[in-house]
Amino acid sequence: MNDAVVLDADGNPITPDVVLHAYGQRCFPMADHRRGRLSWYRPARRAVITWDRWKVPESLRKRLKSQPYAISVDRAFPEVVAACAKRSSTWISHDIERLYIALHEQGHGHSVEAWDAGGALVGGLYGLAIGSCFCGESMFHCADDAAKACVVHLVGILRERGFVVLDCQQQSPHMQRFGAYEISDEDYALLLERCAEERRFP
Repeated sequence: MNDAVVLDADGNPITPDVVLHAYGQRCFPMADHRRGRLSWYRPARRAVITWDRWKVPESLRKRLKSQPYAISVDRAFPEVVAACAKRSSTWISHDIERLYIALHEQGHGHSVEAWDAGGALVGGLYGLAIGSCFCGESMFHCADDAAKACVVHLVGILRERGFVVLDCQQQSPHMQRFGAYEISDEDYALLLERCAEERRFP
C-alpha cells in the first residue's frame, strides 16, 4: 500500500507523507462522501483530552468490569477503518481508507479493537500516533459500550507510554463524557510544540 497516492479537491497529490506533514500543520483530510474528493480541514476549535481532564464515568466503569469484551491493539486495523466507514453519511472515502492503511503499514496508524465472546469484532477505533500526540480519527460499535471500552484502553496506553494528549479533532457528547474540551487553534499549536518527542505505540 506504499503507493497510496490520491488527489485532493484541487487535484494535488496526497501521499502518506503529505498527511503526516499536514497533521503537523494542524490539518486533517476529510471527504464529503464515500467516493468524494478529499479536502483539508483545520478547525478553529479543537477537541482534546489531556490527562488532567481525563475521566471515566463511574457508571461506565462499573459496566466495563462486567463486559466480556477482549481488547486488542493493531490486530484488525483495515477492518476497523472499514467498519467506521459503514455509515449512511461518512467522511471516510475509499481514498482515505487506502491512505490510512498505508500509514498503518508504515507504523503511524494504530487501532484498538473490542471482540465479543464469540470472537466477533464489535467495536474499535483508529488514529495516528505523531510524536507524543495521538490523533483519534473515528470509532464504531455494534455492541453496548464496545467503543467506550476501546477509548479507555487507548488512554491507558497513551498515559503509560508518555503521550501528552489525545486529539479528538471535533467535540462530541461521547468524548465530552471522557473529559474532552475545546481549545483554540492557537492553543492547539502550542500544545503540539510539547508533542515533538516521539513515543512508542503501543
